[in-house]
Amino acid sequence: MRHQPRILFVCARNLWRSPTAEAMYRDDSRVEARSAGVSEAARRRLGAADLDWADLVLVMEREHKRRIVETFGHHDLPSIESLEIPDDYQYGDEELQALIRAGSEPLIERLLDEGEPS
Repeated sequence: MRHQPRILFVCARNLWRSPTAEAMYRDDSRVEARSAGVSEAARRRLGAADLDWADLVLVMEREHKRRIVETFGHHDLPSIESLEIPDDYQYGDEELQALIRAGSEPLIERLLDEGEPS
């Protein structure tokens, strides 16, 4: 049996944006979710094991994708998409949640559709 798609949310310091996204999708029966940060000062720093775990990485800004590719480019990377959400929000902010949902849902639906037998 195939596992639920695994979504890794990434921001810089893993303080506001990616933990909000992880919390939003933590109890979503369609996916497994986790979060990390690319900064040296991240609360939970991104590692190779996170990338091995993930089917899809959703970064908050293009800069985060660039840092992942720069640091882990030698690695077999999963698909990485940017949600283009600036660091202007606090944890759990309603507008932040709306932006995360608007950016994530089409990508999650596409991932789910790819996993279905034809």
